Amino acid sequence: MIRRAMVMAAGLGTRMRPLTDDRPKPLIAVGGKALIDHALDRLVAAGVELAVVNLHYRAQMLKAHLDKRTDIEIRYSAEDDALLDTGGGVVQALPHFRNEPFFILNSDSIWVEGYGSALPTLARLWDDARMDGLLLLAAMVSALGYEGWRGDFRLSPTGQIARVPERLVSPFAFPGVQLVHPRLFADPPAPAFSTNIVWNRAIQKGRLYGARLDGVWLHVGSPEARDDAEAFLTRLGRA
Repeated sequence: MIRRAMVMAAGLGTRMRPLTDDRPKPLIAVGGKALIDHALDRLVAAGVELAVVNLHYRAQMLKAHLDKRTDIEIRYSAEDDALLDTGGGVVQALPHFRNEPFFILNSDSIWVEGYGSALPTLARLWDDARMDGLLLLAAMVSALGYEGWRGDFRLSPTGQIARVPERLVSPFAFPGVQLVHPRLFADPPAPAFSTNIVWNRAIQKGRLYGARLDGVWLHVGSPEARDDAEAFLTRLGRA
């Protein structure tokens, strides 16, 4: 079982203004609770015991909110001087994961599950001998708030994923949920860098895999998307 995770929460939330004028994006409420609590609740339900949260914009406000939780141990990885981007933020937090696989969740992703449960499914499919990363992939036809049209990755019958070639499309988008081994982030190219760089390396080695989300992904990336997610959850009776 996967016992540790990281929640990415250090972004500036510029696309969510004016909602983020007075609070960090992870504290925007959707369905009656903060975005970051949606992520942490999923982790707790999957048996995760420790979550590392990176901090930058209005860090003390976010920390004060998270310090109230008692159902999961939370540690902080502060990016006080400068943002480290998605890859650099994970590299700074790697000492917390004891060279074991761990989940990474974006704090602006919510998903409604179908028959399967996403995080336990990723844990069940994980193969340490073959994989450096296992990404959750959401069907774009049912995704809410996702603005892309080409898709993020192609998924092979064997579960390996690849980039979408020019002039082609894929039915899958990445909803910000993955299970990784620390070796995915070996030899970082700079203190601040995008996870896309290490994903590309893993794709070249045939060690990046994907698993389909059984459910609906709600991408909360703008005030309008937040309203759409709220309305969707209300229709389901979950707001």
